[in-house]
Amino acid sequence: MQLTQSLYAWTACLITASFWVPVVQAESLLTVGATPFNLVYNSATAGALEKDRFIFSDPNAWRVQKENNSSTLELTNQSKYTPLVRSPINIAVLSNQAVGSFTLEAELLQTSREYGHRDLCIFFGIKSPTEFYYLHLATAADNNAHNIFLVNKKPRTNIAIETTKGVEWGQNIWHKVKVERRVEDGSIAVFFDDMSKPIMRAKDQTFTKGLIGFGSFDDTGIFRNIRLSSDKSDKAQFSFSIAR
Repeated sequence: MQLTQSLYAWTACLITASFWVPVVQAESLLTVGATPFNLVYNSATAGALEKDRFIFSDPNAWRVQKENNSSTLELTNQSKYTPLVRSPINIAVLSNQAVGSFTLEAELLQTSREYGHRDLCIFFGIKSPTEFYYLHLATAADNNAHNIFLVNKKPRTNIAIETTKGVEWGQNIWHKVKVERRVEDGSIAVFFDDMSKPIMRAKDQTFTKGLIGFGSFDDTGIFRNIRLSSDKSDKAQFSFSIAR
């Protein structure tokens, strides 16, 4: 009974999907070092930021807000979801893009009160509800906050080899975040506002391909201007399913 309840929101989204990298125009080609990257997802594209493009830990905790020519993905309240292992509860997974090496750019607005673990998260390498990485951006760093975490069928473990003391969210302030993941050497680099110097680094090759997601461990926030670029080698079919 408890297991069924803990998977309630995920199983409500019973899904088996195939993932693909769409054909893009030449101007979408990016180069990171010697590796060519293509823009494979852009939330500013018509129809790209819709709720049916995501798998949620609790769909009732999220909404897509449209204003003028832009849209935002908003986490409005805490999800009714209990993970099988200690990890974030508020998760929105982009359901049609499985990538290996990638660069992810987005703008984040934290909408909760100020306290040490005030956070927003970015998820990547997602293979299942108990297998993924996540970036935890928080006001103050400790063993459980403001780090890069690995969830691999057991409670999350911090894996950053370099980090900072935390970030200043402020109130009603949008922040630019970039995540660079290279599966060839396992490197992960995280940038916050200043794109010239990462605030976190890690190196891990547990998961080499998976889905991307957004959310928070305990709080609320808004995401917009999401751009995902990946290398051409990630065209292989990939399935992700959630079942009882």
